[in-house]
Amino acid sequence: MATEPPRPAGRPEGGRGCCAGGGRGETEEAEAAAQPVLGASPGPAAAGGGRRRALNGCVPLSHQVAGHMYGKDKGGILQHPDGTVLKQLQPPPRGPREQEFYNKVYDSDCCDRILLELREYLPKYFGVWSPPTAPNDTYLKLEDVTRKFNKPCIMDVKIGQKSYDPYASAEKIQQQVSKYPLMEEIGFLVLGMRVYHVSSDSYETQNQHYGRSLTKETVKDGISKFFHSGYCLRKDVIAASIQKVEKILEWFEGQTQLNFYASSLLFVYEGSCQATTVRLSDVTLAEKRRVPKGLLSGGDVLEYNNNIHVINSTENGKIEASVGKGLSKFYALHKKSCSKRHHSQLSLKVENSEQENVWKSSTCITQEHLNGNVLPQLEKVFYHMPAEPKESAKVEVRMIDFAHVFPSNTKDEGYIYGLKNLITVLQNILDN
Repeated sequence: MATEPPRPAGRPEGGRGCCAGGGRGETEEAEAAAQPVLGASPGPAAAGGGRRRALNGCVPLSHQVAGHMYGKDKGGILQHPDGTVLKQLQPPPRGPREQEFYNKVYDSDCCDRILLELREYLPKYFGVWSPPTAPNDTYLKLEDVTRKFNKPCIMDVKIGQKSYDPYASAEKIQQQVSKYPLMEEIGFLVLGMRVYHVSSDSYETQNQHYGRSLTKETVKDGISKFFHSGYCLRKDVIAASIQKVEKILEWFEGQTQLNFYASSLLFVYEGSCQATTVRLSDVTLAEKRRVPKGLLSGGDVLEYNNNIHVINSTENGKIEASVGKGLSKFYALHKKSCSKRHHSQLSLKVENSEQENVWKSSTCITQEHLNGNVLPQLEKVFYHMPAEPKESAKVEVRMIDFAHVFPSNTKDEGYIYGLKNLITVLQNILDN
């Protein structure tokens, strides 16, 4: 059993979880209905306050986007007080099989290069846990991948051409195929997503029915919804996600030990306002209400904004706009007009301050081509910033759900097929 994680000092807003994708309600709905709930027995005492009192400080994971949801007579994902997440062990053979998988990969004596590399793509595993009030209930104790995010955007995507394993009955095969007949052709299925919209300061949530409604013609637009902030498409996040999925594909191409069925990729990125999700019009209009009183020497006016500062300088005849990480920066706007307006230029430089010099985009537009309408031109540049191959966004992509992992001596062609198709869709979203 792996070492217990250190108890963090505090917990950020809401519960997050590496297993926000859940305990695979998508594949085992009928069987899972009989799973015991943490510390609760059937009957009225298991509901309401009685159930919550039996949680021993654990609470249902608020950011779960797919799978069995706690409180619906199924075992859902819980948040432990120490910041980890708890996934209830499913009935045999699924639960013991998943536990065996984690034990094998995270064995302290493991020296298998393939398994050691696989750890990089999984949530960290801290063994099993049982509540004192229900010692027979077993939970997998896992890393909370989303914990470091302030406004986590989460998507659970089932990967592979088959959502049933080689030992499934004919009835189970028919059940799974009927849920999403395109699985074999597309190679993946969106099980759920939760996207933070900066424009409305709210989340948009889609469940498994949304994913099942996607066709070959609409799957691209359906997935692109996950990467839209409400203001613009987060191409930086898409580029970083592609890189991470490609690394997982590289691992699958090089291993012949394991085959994965009904397993998912969990995508997580930071949805709160960053340098790459800025509307310049918001800076000049909505943010002006925050302008501090007082002037700088020489007649410069201080203007406050979360992300952008604009300096209009008469000395060099240029207007410079830059984007930074800080949420409380002051910006100067010179009051004097340019005496040589027709010779001035517009220079825009966008920088990600978290990773210095990781990516930059710049363009120059002569003033005579602006026709005095600077802001729309700037806004166009912000909306269409090119994506740099290097990762500049805070993104996590992890493999989850391993109740149907089996030994093999061949490549997992079904999973590889799904990964390649998913990468193609993400690349098309990025290119367009």
